[in-house]
Amino acid sequence: MIIPMIVFAFSMCATPGPNNIMLTASGANFGFRRTIPHILGIELGMLVHFTLSAFGLGVLFTRFPVIHTVLKIAGSCYLVYLAARIMFSKRKENSETETKPLNIFQAAAFQFLNPKAYIIGITAVSSFTEPGETYARSAILVILVFGIVCIPSISIWAGFGSVISRFFRNNSIFRIFNFVMGGLTAASIVLIIL
Repeated sequence: MIIPMIVFAFSMCATPGPNNIMLTASGANFGFRRTIPHILGIELGMLVHFTLSAFGLGVLFTRFPVIHTVLKIAGSCYLVYLAARIMFSKRKENSETETKPLNIFQAAAFQFLNPKAYIIGITAVSSFTEPGETYARSAILVILVFGIVCIPSISIWAGFGSVISRFFRNNSIFRIFNFVMGGLTAASIVLIIL
């Protein structure tokens, strides 16, 4: 079960989604090192999210579907805010007007509004845990595997953003990049609505 779990974790964490689009933009705007708290916040939020999924969050959504609807609306609003933040980010050289990257707590909190996080958590827990007496042990294993696989998988995106920013010598190109990344972040709202 470990190999399929690792493959699933990598494919879920490394594929495009709101987190990875925002990490690419953050890497480009602030550099890899200043994006590390954002990476760690995603990890922290996902671990808490997986723990909650493993021990009852899915049941809560089944019993009270309105909670899921409220989270969809809140997640959509927060993504619009983040998209605007990305679109209007200034270059790191412009320190007097510089925006700041997400901190560890903001990135962790976003996981509770991120629809992909719910899908990943509930799918992983339902697919890779064992029923009965071994459930808790298998749930902890799922959480550990995702915890180990997540950071390198999402760091690729922040690194990519950091590398491509070197090619944006012109501020106009940099602004276009930020508008595209902000637009992609806003477009991920479609994933929430569907």
